[in-house]
Amino acid sequence: MVRHFGVFQFKAGISPLQIETCFAEMQGMVGKIPGLLAMEQGPYQSSEGLNDGFTHGFIMSFESAAQRDAYLPHPEHERVKEIVVPCLERVVVFDFSLPSPG
Repeated sequence: MVRHFGVFQFKAGISPLQIETCFAEMQGMVGKIPGLLAMEQGPYQSSEGLNDGFTHGFIMSFESAAQRDAYLPHPEHERVKEIVVPCLERVVVFDFSLPSPG
C-alpha cells in the first residue's frame, strides 16, 4: 500500500466554500480512479505551530505504487487539478510505501 499525502497553503482571498469545493472534488476521485482506496483531509489543528503557513492536509491510500503512478496522469485527476491548483499558493506532496502485512 502507498500513502500519498500533501499539505496546502491556499491563496489569500480563497473562501471557505472554495476550500470545501476543492476537497469535495478530491474526495470524488475515490471510486473513479482505480486503486485509490480512500482519502482523508482536514485543516491544521495543532498548537505546535510547525505548519509553516500550510493550513490543510490530505492523505490518499493506494493499493500499490503502480496504482499511484496510474493516478497521476489519470483524466479525473487532471480535471480535479484544474479546480484545486489555481487556489493554491503552495503545496507539498510526499509518498511512502507501507510494509506488507505478515
